[in-house]
Amino acid sequence: MDSLEYDLPALTIRRISVGEVDNNVYLLTAKATGAQVLIDAADDLPAIQGLLQDAAADTSAEPRLDLIATTHRHWDHVRALAGLVAETGARTAAGTDDAPELPVPVDVLLANGDVGNFDGFDLTAVHLRGHTAGSIAFVYEDPDGPAHIFSGDSLFPGGVGNTHTDPARFGQLLGDVTERLFDAYPDSAVVHPGHGKPTTLGAERPSLPEWRARGW
Repeated sequence: MDSLEYDLPALTIRRISVGEVDNNVYLLTAKATGAQVLIDAADDLPAIQGLLQDAAADTSAEPRLDLIATTHRHWDHVRALAGLVAETGARTAAGTDDAPELPVPVDVLLANGDVGNFDGFDLTAVHLRGHTAGSIAFVYEDPDGPAHIFSGDSLFPGGVGNTHTDPARFGQLLGDVTERLFDAYPDSAVVHPGHGKPTTLGAERPSLPEWRARGW
């Protein structure tokens, strides 16, 4: 199956699903420079190697994996992380509060609003507390089209991530998602979740009151 999801003017977005709970692994490749960021080395190192090989066709430059970014600390999002770091030597990034639980040292500790400058594109870290303490969404603002939000397990089609029936955690997550995503980006923004298919903020926005009322 073709992993290419979006062929944008400046970069490509590729996705594969790995593991028994269908984790999404995303790869962004700058067309002009070959700079790459992989989001969530979740599982199946050979499949991720294949993803990197496929993306070599997306750039006229020599592709290079500049960063492996992790949305959050949960086991199903990090099982191939150590192997990929050992193989590529790429730097790692994760939210400050989740980093100590990752299976490798984290080179870049992320807080809300931090911007990563890569050769050909930028990514903004958005801290979304509640699913885990240090969950991070990564946002690419395409100058020629909608923003792309890689939301991890904090926002899905149909609701926010699991907060284990904890009202405080649910309130924190819904508050952060509302303020830092829905209030910050337009309806056209594409949401790429940690599992499953993409959606848009516009498709989900009318359901915010329902989510708040049901408490999950």
